[in-house]
Amino acid sequence: MAEGLSVDSTPPSYQGHRYPVEMIAHCVWLYFRFPLSFREVEELMLQRGVLVSHETVRRWCGTFGQQYANALRRRLRPGDTWHLDEVFIKINGELKYLWRAVDQDGNVLDILVQDRRDTAAARRFFRRLMKTTCSVPRVVITDKLRSYGAAHREVMPRVEHRTSKYLNNRAENSHQPTRRRERAMKRFASPGHAQRFLSAFSGIPPHFRPRRHPMTAPGYRAEMTIRFAIWDQATGAAGQPAAA
Repeated sequence: MAEGLSVDSTPPSYQGHRYPVEMIAHCVWLYFRFPLSFREVEELMLQRGVLVSHETVRRWCGTFGQQYANALRRRLRPGDTWHLDEVFIKINGELKYLWRAVDQDGNVLDILVQDRRDTAAARRFFRRLMKTTCSVPRVVITDKLRSYGAAHREVMPRVEHRTSKYLNNRAENSHQPTRRRERAMKRFASPGHAQRFLSAFSGIPPHFRPRRHPMTAPGYRAEMTIRFAIWDQATGAAGQPAAA
């Protein structure tokens, strides 16, 4: 469940943008939450009587997507068990590796697109994770890739390291939304494009996907109301007037 309404961050600055905050935040939400193109977001807004070009939507997503994702991540307290995994992604015909870390609750801690999956790459990802989360886990769970073991001994030797393909299903399952979006987008233009999009994508949609299994329908609606309120705080839309 969502942890209250407090987002410990300053809302993004919209200085120089003539559109209302709510409109910018809504377009960014549409693009990252659903498998839509920039032109499809433009069409949805046109149906509502809002004239905004797909290029403007693209700029908004590039400017604010990561800021929104960071604000949502900051309100999450990382668990003490980290699941790490890496998968192939193809960018311009070349194979790259998408490294991902989630905690025991399924929250995505960070992602990193790299050229290799050797010890240096694993070490770089471990250090990035510790910097991003400002924490050290109690347990790290990975598959049996030897690079993890070597990097673990160097970067966090006091942390317990478990290796099992069965224990790491949580990290492997977290790749599925990325795979679906990758197919919808046809391809990533470059490693930088993949890193920018996936970094924001791994932070925004999960916020709007609470675990529904133990929830009743009224409980789910109440939870989503809280999450939309948190989104409004993270984007700075809370308390804004109807027109800018």
